[in-house]
Amino acid sequence: MSERIYSFPPLIDDRARVLISGTAPSVKSLEHGQFYGHPQNFFWRVVYALFGEPQTEQSAATPASEILYPSPDADYGKRLDFLQANRLALWDVINSCEREGSLDVNIKGELPNDFPGLLEHYPGIVCIAFNGSKAFDTFRKYYGKDGGALPRKVALLKMPSTSPIPTKHMRNLHDRVEAWKTILPYAQGHLPAGER
Repeated sequence: MSERIYSFPPLIDDRARVLISGTAPSVKSLEHGQFYGHPQNFFWRVVYALFGEPQTEQSAATPASEILYPSPDADYGKRLDFLQANRLALWDVINSCEREGSLDVNIKGELPNDFPGLLEHYPGIVCIAFNGSKAFDTFRKYYGKDGGALPRKVALLKMPSTSPIPTKHMRNLHDRVEAWKTILPYAQGHLPAGER
């Protein structure tokens, strides 16, 4: 039997430019009381790879297997500080749902979080990056395919899931880091042409 689960409050401050939204916390995340609390999830490694200092000299010719990405801080509070210092915020699309286990396919009876209200309070958000297809599709179900039910226009990016389950195009950490580089211009204040 599935039980009703609830998402965490948003992790956000006035510096935030990119809101990263998953579906709902996994069982491990709920146990630990942490966003992306499962140690096998690639999320924190992706964030540190994008915004941390590389651990080796690298060139375009460096094979993916030889890239040493920075390691996330062991301390969860320091990870949150790092995330926010890089103008990122976290909040799941789903406020509450019924779900057996952690798989998104088991989600039923979901209720969305109040994205219009959040965007009203945080005008610096210019982009919502969805961690996986289910988060993206659920958001569009409640707020429109182009976010038309939001109080203002923001970029909506469907990103590959940071789940450790490999797919045809996302086999490892390197593949995910390369794909998630899409958020960098938004976080760094260099909006792509046409979005200024």
